[in-house]
Amino acid sequence: MLKNVMRTAAAAAVMVSLGVGVANAQACQETQFSSANAENYLKAETELMVNENAPAALQALNALRAQTLNCYEEGAALQLSAAIKIRTEDYNGAIRDLNEALDKGYIAPDNRKSTFYNIAQLYLTTDNKDKALEYYDRWMAAGGVPDRSQKWTLAVLYQQKDDFAQSLVWAEQVFAADGPNADRSVYDFLIFLYDKTGNFAKKAELLETLLARDPSDRRLWDAIAGDYFRGGQDRKAFEVQKAMYLGGILQTEDELMRVVNFYNSFDVPYASAKILEKEMNAGRISKTYQRLELLANLYQVAREFEKAIPVIEEAANLAPDGKMYERLGRSFSELQDWAEAEDALIKGINKGGLDNAGLAWVLVGQSRYEREDRSGAREAFRNANNRGGRGWLDFMAAEDNTARALVIFDAQNLVNDYKKEKERCKDLEVINNAPESCNTVDDRLAGAEEALAELQGNA
Repeated sequence: MLKNVMRTAAAAAVMVSLGVGVANAQACQETQFSSANAENYLKAETELMVNENAPAALQALNALRAQTLNCYEEGAALQLSAAIKIRTEDYNGAIRDLNEALDKGYIAPDNRKSTFYNIAQLYLTTDNKDKALEYYDRWMAAGGVPDRSQKWTLAVLYQQKDDFAQSLVWAEQVFAADGPNADRSVYDFLIFLYDKTGNFAKKAELLETLLARDPSDRRLWDAIAGDYFRGGQDRKAFEVQKAMYLGGILQTEDELMRVVNFYNSFDVPYASAKILEKEMNAGRISKTYQRLELLANLYQVAREFEKAIPVIEEAANLAPDGKMYERLGRSFSELQDWAEAEDALIKGINKGGLDNAGLAWVLVGQSRYEREDRSGAREAFRNANNRGGRGWLDFMAAEDNTARALVIFDAQNLVNDYKKEKERCKDLEVINNAPESCNTVDDRLAGAEEALAELQGNA
């Protein structure tokens, strides 16, 4: 639901800038469409914005781009292309289109600011925090002034990058705008940031404000959370549990795991993972195979794949079978770390208990293929003994046949070249003008024919 809202908002924002100010851009003097091109553009825009038919819009846009375009038309086409790609969730493609429009000067100075913001939102959709922040900075440098919601987004982005000091700058501005009656999540976020930055006095001040709202007796904290939970108000129960955790009230493993599970239930896997990892390292949550597997799952759901790998490896050492090693191998494969992938997969195969060892052997073969160990790859694909392995073997055989055919082709061309040279030499001998190279042409031709015959015989 949230992604759909973001996509729609981003698309709408892009469409606002379509056809606006292009004529004023320094790199373009044209100010309008030709009649023929205007028809195709209008059709594409209508299909996208009125009919919500992205494929039809793309077809009309391609028809437009097949024509000769002036810079005004090219700029409009780029921006419409971005809007179509947003609708089809090709956010990286939309970013490329908008950046190209910026680089070529197709977006008027008055609209560059909003375009920087649109690109930042698209990067948020792709979970590229660094690029999102980069374009937020460009937006603000161009005169953008963040509102409350945008300040909150900036605070969260910096927190996810572990830049707590910069996150605090924006979070405090949000809190100042909201006032003492700010939402509980703002309080909890600030408490977290004050703790991370060592601002313990300000953290205590906020905790006192919260405790003034709620009873300080532990039993009452539990009662409030329980009532919210039993009443189906899980979000409020979660907020109370967060405050209890941040206030240091929760101590037992069951209590701490409840917080971890609450964060996960409310689609905050990164925070859930960080808490679980912190408490396992502190010894307050047992570092069991099951806990490590959960931690790996949370990091992967949060798209923190590199942080998940050492957790998966630790879990694999504790696992009763080789399944976690297989998972580790797959993770390394996704990062194209082929040597590590093979090592983990072999460990998984040797440890046993895999649901499908053949698939693991296919991945081993792929890792060897990517490292140009063709002999080892064939061995692994044969060990797989499945359709995937056989498909890879057929593919590699086709590669070998193609390479062999190219060698034979080159050898045949060499024979033909020597034959032509021999004919020229005969012509030149008639007029006693043959070069010295003609003395060896027969030997060279014979050698080339012999090599060709050998290649053809081995084919």
